[in-house]
Amino acid sequence: MKKILYIAIATLFLMACQESYEDRCARDAKEFTLKKCPAQINQNTIIDSMTFDKQALTVSYYYTLTGAADNMMAIKQTNPRELLLNEVKNATALKGARDHGYNIRYIYHSTANKGMVLFETTFTSKDYNKQ
Repeated sequence: MKKILYIAIATLFLMACQESYEDRCARDAKEFTLKKCPAQINQNTIIDSMTFDKQALTVSYYYTLTGAADNMMAIKQTNPRELLLNEVKNATALKGARDHGYNIRYIYHSTANKGMVLFETTFTSKDYNKQ
């Protein structure tokens, strides 16, 4: 009888110590930023950080654009929202966020004009679950 009681208590204790998915996302985003950022994505794009807002349930990616990409007119001509939406729908790294219905946000800053946001967009489950 004591054995069963100890097993039950141990099981409850282990279940209580499990991290929520939101806490895990926040931890993973922080670790990614500390270990891998900043990082050159391509010739003109640097990822600065990744965050997760538990209240808004939003994964945010912060980038800096350089060179030819650091141009508001060039960005508008490429239809970045549509390109990013395709990436959100197909990226295996975002499967967990999509499965939980999280918002996915992208913010691109200028290198030439510090603090200037060149492009920003947020996708909700309504965006990436459309067929």
